[in-house]
Amino acid sequence: MKALIVVDMLVDFIDPDGALYIGPVAEDLVSEVGAKLESSRADGDMVIYICDRHLESDREFEIFPPHSVEGSGGDQIIEKLAPQPGERVISKRRFSAFFGTDLDLTLREKEITEIELVGCVTNICILYTAMDARALNYRVDVSPGAVASFDREAHNFALKEMEKTLGVNLTE
Repeated sequence: MKALIVVDMLVDFIDPDGALYIGPVAEDLVSEVGAKLESSRADGDMVIYICDRHLESDREFEIFPPHSVEGSGGDQIIEKLAPQPGERVISKRRFSAFFGTDLDLTLREKEITEIELVGCVTNICILYTAMDARALNYRVDVSPGAVASFDREAHNFALKEMEKTLGVNLTE
């Protein structure tokens, strides 16, 4: 069985006024993720949303500006890609969607062996989620058009790293 994992399609990353706006690539990303959601739902695949949600005092803010602070509004999934009833939403405080969350348990309970990652940021949360997923023996698919970063060079590096080092299947 397969699951679509929608990573950080949040106001703070996608909205031009967001705290860590990924830039003009956000518009195309929303369309691509929307198409993946439509396809996965039609195929009956499990859909899980992963949402960066930080405390105001989160130490990650020593590296990045404050973003996706719990209750700020910037931590909310953009309306255009809102979850449907029955779709799971999991909050995370670190780069990997597996670290400190029940994502692995959720997938195993549904006997999911393959995941597709979509969303942002390619070289941060997508890359580290892919790394943990591969370490946990999930098959991982990533479509280069359905992930994005505010840094094109880092985006390309992360895709290559996922494919060549982690064995992620890059798809269309």
